[in-house]
Amino acid sequence: MLSVEDWAEIRRLHRAEQMPIKAIARVMGISRNTVRAALASDAPPRYSRAARGSAVDAVEPRIRELLKSDPRMPATVIAERVGWERGITVLKERVAELRPVYLPPDPASRTSYEPGEIAQCDFWFPPISLPVGAGQVRTATGLPVLVMVSAYSRWLTARLVPSRCAEDLYAGWWRLFTDPVMGLGGVPRMLVWDGEGAVGKRRRGRTQLTLQAQAFRGVLGAQVFICDPADPETKGIVERANQYMETSFLPGRSFTGPADFNAQLQGWCALVNTRIRRALGCAPTERIAADRAAMLALPPVAPATGWRASLRLPRDYYVRLDGNDYSVHPGVIGRRVEVVADLDRVRAWCEGRVVADHERAWCRHQVFTDPVHASAAKALRRGYRALTAAPRPVDLEVATRSLSDYDALLGITDDTLTDDTLAGDTLAGDTLTDDGPAMSVQRDEHGRLQIRPRRSAAPAEGGVA
Repeated sequence: MLSVEDWAEIRRLHRAEQMPIKAIARVMGISRNTVRAALASDAPPRYSRAARGSAVDAVEPRIRELLKSDPRMPATVIAERVGWERGITVLKERVAELRPVYLPPDPASRTSYEPGEIAQCDFWFPPISLPVGAGQVRTATGLPVLVMVSAYSRWLTARLVPSRCAEDLYAGWWRLFTDPVMGLGGVPRMLVWDGEGAVGKRRRGRTQLTLQAQAFRGVLGAQVFICDPADPETKGIVERANQYMETSFLPGRSFTGPADFNAQLQGWCALVNTRIRRALGCAPTERIAADRAAMLALPPVAPATGWRASLRLPRDYYVRLDGNDYSVHPGVIGRRVEVVADLDRVRAWCEGRVVADHERAWCRHQVFTDPVHASAAKALRRGYRALTAAPRPVDLEVATRSLSDYDALLGITDDTLTDDTLAGDTLAGDTLTDDGPAMSVQRDEHGRLQIRPRRSAAPAEGGVA
């Protein structure tokens, strides 16, 4: 077979040196027919041989039938159905060639983004164990990291939050917008989420947001879009960021607690935003200025986020938040206090002044007491005991009315009603008359004397009473 080098030399001698075929054959030491074939060929010579048949050819008709009935049938199931006993690799390659004939293609379109247009948000759960205090440790499911990536500049910002509850989610989300170092510094016109319970869901092709999400986006003036279920490509930018953090941020690191985790994560995000992205051809730091200029401005008044509750402080002067009890100054027992908590602090207010200020704990089922509150409670308890132990004032004498006053009121005198008369049975039904009103004395069914005013007699017919 003629080599590529000889083929190239033959064409050079014929075209550049104008040598005839006979001279080329003599110089190259080959036959004239070989020279003629080399000059007639437009491509260099290649070794080729007739394709031999494959063992899969015998079962290809059956494979086509199975793919026609179910284009998504796995190759392993097809091998079982056709009774394949050889190596699975050659069968998989043939199935991969035949499947597109029966399965409609699903092309992935390349999306371009405008400055300030879209930011994608998601939760990332790092597969680590993190100590949170009081001997407790949280695993991946209890470590939600809120991640947001701007689609145009690929600016990445993230923060570990205590829980996925709406109170913590929106407090952390607002922090990603306003953080002076890593925050976006503006509001994209559309914020993309998956079906997060505290944000909303996708139902019948429409986005249904929670009341908290509606209030939050109303303050920001932005649109919140919920992706369809099982469609991660819609927010593929943040999904790739989650994978990148898991493979680049976590390896070789150890954390002493949530604060240390967030500190290391912020430093890593600042470094990553200076790296060149292949999709952009530049680093996010080179695009973030144009991105922020096209975003909506941050609202002048921050949205209401975090935990808020109003209650009358009970006698034990503690309030419960996220599974923990925090002390409040006992001087406001029985009065209404407002409890406000964010990602870092738990505070209580009463009539405009702070009556409690604690660092928020990530552990659960703990009691946190401020020493000032405990000392004030002891002082108030001593004062209360001293007050209750003091002698009570002497009761005032109450005047006692004489029974003769009641007799005079009822018109009863000693002359008309004596003890002997009352003791007899002949008095029942008698009428007493004196200067006072006429009285009737009768016995009831139990034998007790009843003294009642006597009713006046009815006038006779035709007469005057």
